Amino acid sequence: MTIPARTRTALLGAGAAVLLALLAFLFVRTTAVDVRKDAEAGALLRELRALDARLDTQAVRFASDLSGTVPAPSDNAPMVERILRELENGSPPAVAMHVAGLRKGMAERSRTLEAFRSAHQRARESLKAADEAAAALATEANQSRLKGTRGDTGSLMSQAEVLRQTLRAVPVDGADPLLRDIESRLSVLRAASAMDPALTDAGAHVEKASRAFLDARATEARALERLSFQTVGPSIDLIAQNLWRSMAAGLEDQERWRVYLFFYAGALLIVVGYLISRVITTQGELRGANEGLEKRVAERTQELSNAMERLKESEAQLVQTEKMSSLGQLVAGVAHEINTPLAYVKNSVATVRDRMPELRDALAQSNRLLALLQTDSPDPKELQATFAALSARLEQLTDHQVVEDLDTLTRDGLHGIEQISELVTNLKNFSRIDRAHVASFNVNDGVNATLLIARTNLRKIDVERQLGEVPLITCSPSQVNQVLLNLVTNAAQSMEGKPRGKITITTRSIEAAGMVAIEVADTGTGIAPEILPKIFDPFFTTKPVGKGTGLGLSIAYKIANQHGGFIDVQTEVGVGSVFTLNLPLQPPPQKLGDESHAEAA
Repeated sequence: MTIPARTRTALLGAGAAVLLALLAFLFVRTTAVDVRKDAEAGALLRELRALDARLDTQAVRFASDLSGTVPAPSDNAPMVERILRELENGSPPAVAMHVAGLRKGMAERSRTLEAFRSAHQRARESLKAADEAAAALATEANQSRLKGTRGDTGSLMSQAEVLRQTLRAVPVDGADPLLRDIESRLSVLRAASAMDPALTDAGAHVEKASRAFLDARATEARALERLSFQTVGPSIDLIAQNLWRSMAAGLEDQERWRVYLFFYAGALLIVVGYLISRVITTQGELRGANEGLEKRVAERTQELSNAMERLKESEAQLVQTEKMSSLGQLVAGVAHEINTPLAYVKNSVATVRDRMPELRDALAQSNRLLALLQTDSPDPKELQATFAALSARLEQLTDHQVVEDLDTLTRDGLHGIEQISELVTNLKNFSRIDRAHVASFNVNDGVNATLLIARTNLRKIDVERQLGEVPLITCSPSQVNQVLLNLVTNAAQSMEGKPRGKITITTRSIEAAGMVAIEVADTGTGIAPEILPKIFDPFFTTKPVGKGTGLGLSIAYKIANQHGGFIDVQTEVGVGSVFTLNLPLQPPPQKLGDESHAEAA
């Protein structure tokens, strides 16, 4: 039975596809284990384990220190959050599924450590109060002894001093021998002070302060015990062990599939060799058949080539149309802004080009004179004629003020380039990423930059600037510019449909409040009273769908608040609105500093 050629080809193609698919499957199985990803997850788990151990170390250090200054706690929260975020996003699923539990455990650990620190601080303060009370008792006992008061004042003084030392030695676990010793000494102090009426109150104060310290120390011990029970170290170790076991099993499985791939590749090479021999055998048969088909193929190829050329031409026209459309949109947006400075540059360069023939002629004559001077015996007449021609040309250049004109034209060209550069710089400043960069800033410069950027949207609007003398403020310039741009844009949009609107921007200094005010007043439609309380709410907008996101004023309000300022609104329906941005000269560090920190994180 003879298999048709088409069927045979289809079977061979299907077999080759199956063989290649199996080869690809085996290759994928040999690279299924991402060792780098697992190793990074293991390193992150070790780092998190070290941070957890650091919390225990801090607690032990705090508990053992009642006399020195307790150092400020290291803020591990950003580092812990970074590790957990990386584990959540880039670790294997077996690790990522435990991130929520680890995050909760680390948060509880941090809160418990803070509670322990507070209890420890109260214990330190109670110890200080007890120490001062014992010292006061010893001082009063000494004064009573000097006055000759009846009673064992010397023993009272020594007992007070021993009590002070014993209280300092009380460990956080409240060892029973020391507690019994303290109770004994308090009883002795109580009895000794009762013998002298002048010392009774001081003795009672010592006992009260000492017991307050013991209570605070017991509270601290309970907080430390809670902290020790909340450790997440074993959980981290268990997750890491499971990760290493999974990685080892994966590597073992990967090695097994690599062996399979090796033997399969060998078998595949044998099959390929057989197929090559079959191809060589059939090439002779195909050569004869191809000779008869060459003419038909050539004709069909020519037809296809013509069709392809037409298709390419159509495609090129479509691409060119789309390109010109995009280019037209770009030119429409920026041509007006750069046309005038570009004209400076164009006129200057054109004039310089017109002046170049005179300079080239002078240079050619200078070269000719230099060549004559370098010869061994120059012709005096030719030398004199060349020198005279060069002198005449240089005098002509001086009379025509060519050098001065070139200098003026160069300055004009540079001025045009500087205007273009100013536009580009302002656009870059408004799109700056580092919005939390803090610097001294003149709000008048911000107003001018904002109006330059928004110039296209203000073509049909009259803009009046009333910029007063204002001091520099400390702020994030890009964020303040963003607020100004939002206010100016909203003002322009509120006047859409009016024949000719007007925006008035006023800056002034409020010396009594230490602030700078920026007013943006418009002659738009105003804001309805029922809408006014909602204008700073996120996603609230009165514009049609696609015209606004409702975030502009919300972001502006947030930025003003972060700078320690506020936005005041005065509006009247049908008349217009006045938005006043009030910013302090120096914002509260906790506000702008926290925001800068959050942005950096």
